[in-house]
Amino acid sequence: MEDLKRMAVFAAVVQHGSMSGAARALGMSTSAVSQQVRKLESDGGVTLLHRSTRKLALTEAGQRYHARCAAMCAAADQARAELAASRDAPSGELRLSATVGFARHIAPALGELLAAHPALRLRLLVDDSPIDLINARIDLAVRYGRLQDSTWAARRLGGMQWYLCAAPGWVAAHGVPQHPDALLSHSWLGFARENGGLLIDLRSPTGDPRALRVEPRIASNNQLSIQQMCEAGLGLALVGSMDSQDALQAGRLVRLLPDWSFGTLDIWAMTPQRDAQPAKVRQTIAALHRYLSQLPGVTE
Repeated sequence: MEDLKRMAVFAAVVQHGSMSGAARALGMSTSAVSQQVRKLESDGGVTLLHRSTRKLALTEAGQRYHARCAAMCAAADQARAELAASRDAPSGELRLSATVGFARHIAPALGELLAAHPALRLRLLVDDSPIDLINARIDLAVRYGRLQDSTWAARRLGGMQWYLCAAPGWVAAHGVPQHPDALLSHSWLGFARENGGLLIDLRSPTGDPRALRVEPRIASNNQLSIQQMCEAGLGLALVGSMDSQDALQAGRLVRLLPDWSFGTLDIWAMTPQRDAQPAKVRQTIAALHRYLSQLPGVTE
């Protein structure tokens, strides 16, 4: 490493035409610069510079050596420039991991960012099952709910409210429930859990807490499948606010007990490190946050 430093000092001497000029540029003393050059000559066993009281001149060996030193400095400058570009402008491949349910939001959330930065490429890995984020070389992962202990840094993007929904046909057959107690006698669709039960924490219109435990007749490990079965009239289900808007507006779903709160599911952006993130990661997180903040039923 010391040799590399001396090579950079030597290149600066040639560039500025004097020991003193290089010293000013490098923030060193003239004697320290001269010492570095002499050390290069001593270790190499050749003279690199002809010195006079008025100017310096490269020897033949010095000319050849300087060409390599200058190339090394140029490569270092280029490397610094590429780091700065990575820091300031999104570029390169962004490896993004998302659940199946969230994947439908990637295009509207990141479309503007991708259009504005042609040098940015996206590789989207969609999977509901846990994956090894390190081995998959993931730059950014979007996850829901309570996070397991991890060395990854997590930033909360927002919270998705749960809506209690049913299909219009189900409502026509069973009526509109007026109180959570009326929900216990109906068929439920829910996320598959080891104990089979679904514990729902709700709040009344006045904010009073209440717990409701139901046994789903149909269970799945995929939230999108649960919503699709709910739209088919197979029972009641809690569906995400940002995933159900199209179905609610189109009349495929009906929101029940809208004055009651059925809880919120946190949405997280996970990254390998918290600091020194490249622009592609920082700006993707910002774009996701902006997009989610505009969706109905998503809280900050």
